[in-house]
Amino acid sequence: MDSGQILLSYIKVWVILLLLSATFQNSKLAAKNTAQDKKRKLAAENSGFISIDCGAEEDYLDGDTGITYKTDKDFISTGKNKVVAPEHNLTTLYYGNMANSLRTFPEGKRNCYTLKPRQGKNQNYYVRAFFYYGNYDSKNQTQIKFDLYIGVNHWTTVVDMQWTYYEIIHYSVTDTIYVCLVNTGFGVPFINGLDLRFMNDSPYRSMNGSLIPKVLADLGGLDPTLGAMRYKDDVYDRIWRLDVNLNDSVSNSTEANIDIQGSDDPCRLPVEVLRTAVQPRNGHNSLSYSYTLRHRENFTPEFLVFFHFAEIEQIAPGERREFTITLNGLNYGPFTLEYLKPLTIGPYKLQVPEDQVRFSIDATLRSDLPPILNAFEIFKLWPLPDSPTNQTDVDAIMAIKEAYKIDRVDWQGDPCLPLTTWTGLLCNDDNPPRIISLNLSSSQLSGNIAVSLLNLTAIKSLDLSNNELTGTVLEAFAQLPHLTILDLSGNKLTGAIPHSLKEKSNSRQLQLSLDGNLDLCKMDTCEKKKRSFPVLVIAFVISVSVLLLLNIITIFWRLKIGRLNVSLSSLVGLSRKELSLKSKNQPFTYTELVSITNNFQTIIGEGGFGKVYLGNLKDGRQVAVKLLSQSSRQGYKEFLAEKIAQIC
Repeated sequence: MDSGQILLSYIKVWVILLLLSATFQNSKLAAKNTAQDKKRKLAAENSGFISIDCGAEEDYLDGDTGITYKTDKDFISTGKNKVVAPEHNLTTLYYGNMANSLRTFPEGKRNCYTLKPRQGKNQNYYVRAFFYYGNYDSKNQTQIKFDLYIGVNHWTTVVDMQWTYYEIIHYSVTDTIYVCLVNTGFGVPFINGLDLRFMNDSPYRSMNGSLIPKVLADLGGLDPTLGAMRYKDDVYDRIWRLDVNLNDSVSNSTEANIDIQGSDDPCRLPVEVLRTAVQPRNGHNSLSYSYTLRHRENFTPEFLVFFHFAEIEQIAPGERREFTITLNGLNYGPFTLEYLKPLTIGPYKLQVPEDQVRFSIDATLRSDLPPILNAFEIFKLWPLPDSPTNQTDVDAIMAIKEAYKIDRVDWQGDPCLPLTTWTGLLCNDDNPPRIISLNLSSSQLSGNIAVSLLNLTAIKSLDLSNNELTGTVLEAFAQLPHLTILDLSGNKLTGAIPHSLKEKSNSRQLQLSLDGNLDLCKMDTCEKKKRSFPVLVIAFVISVSVLLLLNIITIFWRLKIGRLNVSLSSLVGLSRKELSLKSKNQPFTYTELVSITNNFQTIIGEGGFGKVYLGNLKDGRQVAVKLLSQSSRQGYKEFLAEKIAQIC
């Protein structure tokens, strides 16, 4: 083999090795990308997600987050879709197209989105609302202000005109969550987006209220000028702030894999947050931070604080990283970390009379390395003083609304709270409140009286007057324990007034109004007629049945006799005229009859009184001879003298 062939062989070997190497690297990259894509789909495909782009014309998939955004048409029936002015369009990373469309509410005091997560009541939910004015009305307004409610309780007051969002972790005691915008007289309320995330059994909860996220800090990570970031593998889809600075700190990071799926850390932070951290600068041994409330409350606020760690450095043998946490003067620790293993310390609950949360993380005297911190979260406990309306009453009034197709702007959200009740409703001050009065007079109602009205068991006054209601008056109204006023006048009701209602009316326990129902029977005779009606019907049916049976028997008998006569007539071949002429008053002796019938040889029929025999007269004519039976009322001797008729 010459040198050229040897060189060519080496080249072939190297090409094969390069191809194998490239294939191996590509397979590793594909596997890595598949794993990452799988994780990144975790948040987007979470069945506990509701993502609404308010004002959007159609659903769409956001490529940055993998989240499918729905239009809001299935969540609210009021308001108008708008778009921001072209010069105010925003390209917002990780927020879909929400910044460029919105829904406004020029009508109604309160307009509510209705969210029905499939996980139902007694669960924790992360709710987030987005707002951006964007000069959609070309008025360049700067003073718009309105209130935002979660259920029946105040959440926040929206005052920012630039792109902003508000968050709350809400423990819902009902299957339905209402997010309501309340007009306070300072401009038309609007909203750009609404998110709901199911929190499962996370540690983010307060049984006595909700949690308002104040700071969710991702430390040591991306460019702080980005402001905030949401990560695809965050199962709770939190928005992390990148611009939080701890005093005199520097960033640190790793590309090593951190197994968040196999971790028992309950907060389930995304891996991108855990891969970065901060530590003191220039060999210092302390990290510190303070948060001050913007607005003072009329109560002493409470906070929950979470600290998140993951050791991202491989510490040399014999060295240790050990630290303590001081939170508003309270000391916790010492703590140590394991390499690449997530650790959440907290939550710590504290009251803050001075409206400030302060903490420091300090290395212990035994520590060889400075402290680190990957992330932290500060939540404000938000009291929920008001309870939603009694659920039975809510279900009843919703069924009434559906039955009569009531379309009123203010019939949305909770019926009794927060500020004013629905038009036509009055509620008491119980906890939870109850519906005690319902006025649907002159509301164009039609059809029967809805049985769901009977589920308003605390109601005192019910006015359904001047509508187009038909059918009968429900006797069960008498069973409502608190009902003292029932106005059904001016309808088209029929039938009798239930006796129990008349008794309550006569005893003045119930003010009953039925005037204007022209077909409604108000006298006792209606009841008597009503009672006698079944008896008359039964008697009539029996009489008709008997007559019909007798007619059938008669017809059957006549047909039978008719068939016999036809047969005999055919047999003898004589006309009826001839028979009547020849047989009149012609007597025969018994001896003659024996001769005529050939000793009663041929039977041609049998009737109820005896047998009929064929006979032949001397002139050749055929005759029928009837012989009376012994059981007949007529005697045998008398029959011998009876006339005989010829067969026609």
